[in-house]
Amino acid sequence: MKLLFSEHKSDYGHYIFPYAVWAVPEEGETAADFFLQGFLPSSRDMDRFYLCRNVRVDLRRHHPSSENRRILRKGADFQATLVPRAGFDYNAQRREFCQAYADIKFGKGLMTRERLDALFNGKITSHLLVFTEIQTGKEVGIVTLFLEADRLAYYYYAFYDMDYHGRNLGMFMMTSAVAFFKERGCQHLHLGSCYSRNALYKTQFAGAEFFNGVRWTGDMEELKYLIQRDSAEVSRHLLETEEYRTLFYGGDLAQAVAASQFQVRPPKQTGQQ
Repeated sequence: MKLLFSEHKSDYGHYIFPYAVWAVPEEGETAADFFLQGFLPSSRDMDRFYLCRNVRVDLRRHHPSSENRRILRKGADFQATLVPRAGFDYNAQRREFCQAYADIKFGKGLMTRERLDALFNGKITSHLLVFTEIQTGKEVGIVTLFLEADRLAYYYYAFYDMDYHGRNLGMFMMTSAVAFFKERGCQHLHLGSCYSRNALYKTQFAGAEFFNGVRWTGDMEELKYLIQRDSAEVSRHLLETEEYRTLFYGGDLAQAVAASQFQVRPPKQTGQQ
């Protein structure tokens, strides 16, 4: 992969010069190679990825908790069906269904029809997980997914009938996806980024871990620390913060260096004159 460092606003007074890290695929690489390194797609055509604090569930280590089982029991009246995008009829009725949910959940106008159409027609959606009410056959929820064999599933956007909000349908859909892909031998289910307390619901599964810029870790106290830090004024880079290094790396920056999965090697010499 090729890396690009896109400069963000600087804070010269504190010597903070941040860059967003982008990754671009090279020949022979697949999306799973980028997810593995902590990246998420930044385009619906999967031609660019960005490094972020994203969450995944290591399904090989997942075992349902009592709360997971409670959510699944509560949604026993619903069933999920995996549909390849080529076999999914993205018709006007489904478009309106998803648009109505997006207007309520995200705010009217934030998910335009053009964005919605691009989501359902882009490479980032390879499959759909369609939820129906067993007794009536009514379609109540749709999840857009990207799947790569048994390496990963990416739970991207979820849309559901808000009349079922009181029955925890949204949480049931995510919990069902965890169970669904574990049963099918998938290694990881990626659930998107986590930068606020409102997103911590993504971590309520055994095997949950997040990428912290150095490595994947299951230390949820670290994640809560980072979210709290985001809400305060920041005057130095994270790894320059002694408190953080002490709490999560034994006070030794060398531990972070040793844990890092990123390494740049000098280019190969092709010969000298």
